[in-house]
Amino acid sequence: MAGRIPQSFIDELIARADIVEIIGARIALKKSGREFKACCPFHSEKSPSFWVSPDKQFYHCFGCGAHGTAVGFLMEYEKLSFVEAVEDLAQRAGLELPREARDARNSGANDSRADLHQVMSQAAQFFAQNLSDNARAQAYVHKRGIEPETAKKFALGYATDSWNALLNRFGSQEADRQRLLQAGLIIERERRGNEREGGHYDRFRDRLMFPIRDSRGRVIAFGGRILDQGEPKYLNSPETPLFHKGSELYGLYEARQAHGDFKRLMIVEGYMDVVRLHQAGITYAVATLGTATTQEHLNKIFRLSSEVVFCFDGDRAGRQAAWRALDNALPLARDGRELRFLFLPDGQDPDSLVGAEGMEAFEARLSTAMPLSEYLVQQLLAQTDLEHADGRAKLAALAKPLFTRMPDGVLRELLADRLAAEIRMPASKLKQLLLVGAKPEESPTGSQPMRRSPERMSAGRRNMLSQAISLVLHHPPAAHAVEDPDALSGLDKPGISVLQTLIQQARESKQASTATLLERWRDAPEYERLAELAEEAALVPDVEAAGRELRMAVQKLIETWGPGHRTNELLRKAEELGLNSDEKTELSLLLKSRNQPLPKS
Repeated sequence: MAGRIPQSFIDELIARADIVEIIGARIALKKSGREFKACCPFHSEKSPSFWVSPDKQFYHCFGCGAHGTAVGFLMEYEKLSFVEAVEDLAQRAGLELPREARDARNSGANDSRADLHQVMSQAAQFFAQNLSDNARAQAYVHKRGIEPETAKKFALGYATDSWNALLNRFGSQEADRQRLLQAGLIIERERRGNEREGGHYDRFRDRLMFPIRDSRGRVIAFGGRILDQGEPKYLNSPETPLFHKGSELYGLYEARQAHGDFKRLMIVEGYMDVVRLHQAGITYAVATLGTATTQEHLNKIFRLSSEVVFCFDGDRAGRQAAWRALDNALPLARDGRELRFLFLPDGQDPDSLVGAEGMEAFEARLSTAMPLSEYLVQQLLAQTDLEHADGRAKLAALAKPLFTRMPDGVLRELLADRLAAEIRMPASKLKQLLLVGAKPEESPTGSQPMRRSPERMSAGRRNMLSQAISLVLHHPPAAHAVEDPDALSGLDKPGISVLQTLIQQARESKQASTATLLERWRDAPEYERLAELAEEAALVPDVEAAGRELRMAVQKLIETWGPGHRTNELLRKAEELGLNSDEKTELSLLLKSRNQPLPKS
């Protein structure tokens, strides 16, 4: 359908929708206080961990991390597109679905995002054509064992050995160059001294290109591998408005295209590993993007499958990566989830091994993958000598910070039993010692999620910016207590624009609620973090209290991160390291506004 859905219509639709009725028509909900609970429809479980809040018009599963509004539930449960879910809700509410080519919301940030998506799509097509036209790049793909159908499936491409091929093709106008720059496809030339060198150059040169796609199949970034010798071997797109590497997984889109439901997902380290595994029929492989596996990665995976296998090279680097993955996975190691670790023979990686032995032999190795608890214990045992009491005490000391990060449940009890057998003491006594001084966790699967009380707001559980954002999300009318939202514009703190935008959205909307605010951020990289804050209990009980706290939080942010913050930062750098010419000019202007002299260099 042509056109776009006006934001005002979506706000009204969310305000009219009854999320309890919508979800209750599909799964059995049981009232518990002011909320409703059920066994999660998105993963297997025996005790309820799925909660629906009629106040927030929001659902959340403490087991698998699934969350969202009525629109999000229909998309996930019924496998609908966004437009289809909106149409479904509109029919229920007896509303006719309007269409507009453009509206006030789409003329700003979302238009800019759409422009970047178009730029990335054009770049992907350009790289794919380059691969078709370049015999050397084709020979490299063939040498790596990649078949033409696989290259097409993953939209592989080639960035030519040129400093400006992409720039010349798509950057003829200044506005075009700015979009390429914002998309991370070109780099601005550095200035040297007082010289004002202009211009840009291509980020990717003489590299096999791997497009990274989001859940809708849109290209949001690239990974580029050098064809011959050179450093770095792999080069990724930088962080952009479309791409945050700590939350994206290479190959997840392709895996979802191949599977309706996942028995498991396997995390490997490289682009080429994913491509070759999919080609061999192991179409549940995904890869992190040059970074450790994060909790955001795992939350995304656990919405699709309760079983994760980490597959790493058997060398030292692979084992270090595995330990980092384990460390990040511990808080998510809840009952009903299975996390295992598979280490390949020395000198082998998934790419080479699946090429040598095929799908069946490779999958047979999965039966040897170690459960998280066993891998954890083995790694700790390697650092201790259990023949002596000191060594056994050291094992307990090493285990304590890891043990306390795990959610309460059967898995943690079994781990305590396993450790107790090695330390040679009763499991109940060991568990008591391991939990001494541990902070209570929010219940992930219990009968009632533990709530954060309002008086703990000032205890530092969240930073001031997160507190302010949470207040707006839980009590949107409180945004009217902020006298001058524009005062946030000049603050030198990442994320401040999110707060300012939320305040403006809450003030402008006549039907602002937690759900309507979240729907405005559905396609934004910040959505997951905002949803996490929405999942938590409100910091204060009512709008009036939220207004007071929000006003104080905004004032504190202005005092802490206002223009004076940048001045003090530059003064410290001038004293310790010295400033370059641009920084001296900036400091001079800042000090001039305060009628202070520039310090001697």
